[in-house]
Amino acid sequence: MVYISDIETPLGCMIAGVTDSALCLLEFKDRPMLPVQKERLARRLGADFVQGGNDISSLVERQLGAYFAGSSLQFNLPLSFTGTAFQQAVWNELLTIPPGETRSYAAQAAAIGKPQAVRAVARANGDNMLAIVVPCHRIIGSDGSLTGYGGGLPRKQWLLSHEQWRHGTLFDDPILQPSTDEQHATDEQHATFRQ
Repeated sequence: MVYISDIETPLGCMIAGVTDSALCLLEFKDRPMLPVQKERLARRLGADFVQGGNDISSLVERQLGAYFAGSSLQFNLPLSFTGTAFQQAVWNELLTIPPGETRSYAAQAAAIGKPQAVRAVARANGDNMLAIVVPCHRIIGSDGSLTGYGGGLPRKQWLLSHEQWRHGTLFDDPILQPSTDEQHATDEQHATFRQ
């Protein structure tokens, strides 16, 4: 059984999926790939989805709230990866990237011992079903440019700016500078993202 619940965030509604023991899905509800992700998850876990939650759902919501409030950029959640051994290696490597830092796809490929597998690493990042918690948004192009993100590049830019500003490592790159609204970090100002 996978319990599904919605979590409102400053970047839009997210959907969380949890089993009795772990978080297995966290994604923006408007992500075009969400139906495919849910189908894969149901097939791999052999589980049905039911609306509702449990103690893990509550923990996810609390920690995600702390992340967006800026009081904690770290997550301490039980995670369930449903993917190939290669995908799981890619996702575990993402977990080693501290908030406020970024890596290139090439650096990530090298870190898992597959320096020639840059495209496969990028594809595995795209298959990540645990947005924000497994921080694929911290992966950028080798030239420092923002590259694909399932939640959309504006969200990726916001997440990086939020983490770097909160962590005190904001890039000099103007594209990653937080807006005045983000610097004040009030709910009302964060809501401007959705407009």
